[in-house]
Amino acid sequence: MIVYGVALLSGCLILGMIIGEALGAALNVDANVGGVGIAMIFLVLAGNSEKFRSLTQDAAGSGIKFWSAMYIPIVVAMAARQDVAGATEGGLLAIVAGVAAVTVSFALVPILSKIGKKSATEEN
Repeated sequence: MIVYGVALLSGCLILGMIIGEALGAALNVDANVGGVGIAMIFLVLAGNSEKFRSLTQDAAGSGIKFWSAMYIPIVVAMAARQDVAGATEGGLLAIVAGVAAVTVSFALVPILSKIGKKSATEEN
């Protein structure tokens, strides 16, 4: 039942948007501050919560798992597009900061991979 997945997604999105608007107002910014990201965190937490465990075990679980899996890539793609558009309008410093963040992230992949392998061998 994909309807439960849509209902959970909608609830998380509404709650995230409300919190994002409240954060924007608290920071005196005329924008939603992180509402979609907060909604994504709520969706991940709710999908793995014990309260929703009975929903994720039966046929309704396929809808929740589907929307949980689809929501994250869609949000990441939307955020990436907005970040690039804002960076090109923001000037050279924004572009340099973005390139530096990507470079550091790429440099950390081998280090994090080694840490993950060590913890996996320790468990066995």
